[in-house]
Amino acid sequence: PPAPVPTPARLRFQPEPTKVTSTDPAAPESAEEAADFLVGLRPLSADAPLRWLARGGRDFLRAPAIGLCFGACFVAMGWALLTVFQYAPAYLLWLSASFLLVGPFLCMGLYQVSAQLERGERPRLLDAALAWRRRRGTLAIFGLVLLVIEMLWARASLVVFALAVQGNMPSFAGSLSSLLDPRNLDFVLAWLALGAVFATLIFAVSVVSIPMILDRQTDAISAGLTSLRLVLGQPVLLLCWAAIIAVLVALAMLPGFAGQHS
Repeated sequence: PPAPVPTPARLRFQPEPTKVTSTDPAAPESAEEAADFLVGLRPLSADAPLRWLARGGRDFLRAPAIGLCFGACFVAMGWALLTVFQYAPAYLLWLSASFLLVGPFLCMGLYQVSAQLERGERPRLLDAALAWRRRRGTLAIFGLVLLVIEMLWARASLVVFALAVQGNMPSFAGSLSSLLDPRNLDFVLAWLALGAVFATLIFAVSVVSIPMILDRQTDAISAGLTSLRLVLGQPVLLLCWAAIIAVLVALAMLPGFAGQHS
């Protein structure tokens, strides 16, 4: 599923003070629609990732039941992927693609909770679970974009895997042992480099897309391009934020993987 970002009420996307005027009949019908392509981005301070984590933790403590319910959904998806990989690997790509489509809808609920807390409202689980209904079409388009990128990633990984592994697909334990085998260092490095490229691309187009869709009622393409502009404008800070997310996700998975055995 997509990564945590600043809540929409805190991350304001202010349009540039440029008046959009055009006599072209094909021009956008409203200044708000045109401003989506001219949105201005505030510079981020070096301590922004730490503030985002602190505020996210504070929101969780203010609505722990909702946070735990959404967390349980992500845990269930993780265990489902792991189980399918162990017993029916042929369906892994289909299942991961399905979860990638569900991810933006779940994230929209979490952003809705944070927005309500900032407005002084009391969040409800039902409102969070149904927050996606306000922008279902836009979220569906954005999910399809992520799906295309994920499919390309999966196909590229399959090619790398096929070139490195002979015979049938190894078991879960066999895959882990292969990754730890020094003789497969070239394969591991190529696989990690490929994953880094696609993961960075997904992060770049989604880091602020969903909260922007919720906050500004914009379209998926404008949100994705704005997110990409933000990452390209401040790459070091945003890559640090991506690294923090990756480390937290890895730490969250450790208890489950520690219980695995051959």
